[in-house]
Amino acid sequence: MTDPDVPQRVFPPAKADAASARAVAPSPQTVDPAYALAFQDMDFLLREDLRPVRFQLELMKPEVLLNEARIRSTFVFYGSARIPAPERADMMVDAAVTDTQRGIAERLRAKARYYDEARALAALASGTPVDEEGWRQFVVCSGGGPSIMEAANRGAADVGAESIGLNITLSHEQAPNPYVTPSLSFQFHYFALRKMHFLLRARAVAVFPGGFGTFDEMFELLTLVQTGKMAALPILLFGRDFWQRVVDFDELVAEGVVSPNDLSLIQFVETAEEAWDHVRDYWQLPKAG
Repeated sequence: MTDPDVPQRVFPPAKADAASARAVAPSPQTVDPAYALAFQDMDFLLREDLRPVRFQLELMKPEVLLNEARIRSTFVFYGSARIPAPERADMMVDAAVTDTQRGIAERLRAKARYYDEARALAALASGTPVDEEGWRQFVVCSGGGPSIMEAANRGAADVGAESIGLNITLSHEQAPNPYVTPSLSFQFHYFALRKMHFLLRARAVAVFPGGFGTFDEMFELLTLVQTGKMAALPILLFGRDFWQRVVDFDELVAEGVVSPNDLSLIQFVETAEEAWDHVRDYWQLPKAG
């Protein structure tokens, strides 16, 4: 038992020293950047040769905060940032000027149902109870942006659950959607670290129709599992018709560049209930009620 008269620490916390450093009287020495504490000197931290330190910080910050939030596993959602919510789909078609624009808008409108499916699946996953040690399981995790990402975070919010958003700094504005839990809303500079945090806790991944970014995340995940660098987990592709039109998986097998067994890594689904049943069966989760 610790004696209450024995202090827990003998050095002041870094926060206190940082405040003292900011309060120092100005002089030619103290105003020079060299005098700033290293962790308060942004110009120093952003130097080219400090990239390894920035990598470490970007790995550590979400890891620390997710552990403090007692999040043990996540359900990751990938998908297009362009598929509209159903209530906005008609507006997109009406705003089209050319036949080409109208054709694209109509195809996106047809995919608006996936917004609802992502939202419903997120609500189902968010109902998973904490484990015996009080850790949260299958917490919804998205890229934090609009469209399918928004739907995932919104579905968690629908049932009063917290959810994660992993945003990335881009040349164009990319803000968190309003349904991400503020204390679980992270921003990344490095795609590599963001990708790592998507998968470190992932125990299921839903992949909705998407473009280059969705393909990037999906094929990297498939490669990690295929090569044994990551344990197998449910990888659910929403919309068999879309995926089999844009990726000829069977032709990859016929060309000999993919093993027939590799196709068993993916599961095509159409609805949130079908996807959640597959995850529940895969991990032998108890049925609700």
